[in-house]
Amino acid sequence: MPDQTLPRSERLRSLGAVRRLFESGESGFVYPFRYVWYAEPDTLPTVEVLFSVPKKFHKRANRRNLLRRRTKEAYRLQKQVVRNGAPVNLDLALIYSSKEALPYKTIAHAVRKVLESVAERL
Repeated sequence: MPDQTLPRSERLRSLGAVRRLFESGESGFVYPFRYVWYAEPDTLPTVEVLFSVPKKFHKRANRRNLLRRRTKEAYRLQKQVVRNGAPVNLDLALIYSSKEALPYKTIAHAVRKVLESVAERL
């Protein structure tokens, strides 16, 4: 059975890595997510991901937490899509950009599309 956990080592938390991601990464949009990714070849193949739900669209913390949890769960169950790609160091940011709180099924489908589009560009 494939590893379906999301340990701390797979979360993007280094300030330098986040800065590099947003300065020189490539971006795209799949409703309801804006995503930014940066791949660095010739290094240890890892995938690190960052989840963001802006306060601009969802003022209440419980709503932001709900959407962040749904996004993390969708990624956790489908992360093998991007891991089976080329062996590179991949940093990925998923930014929830809708003003509405969408159901899990819609979020999971969008996360899958994001991962497939990043995997085919690797």
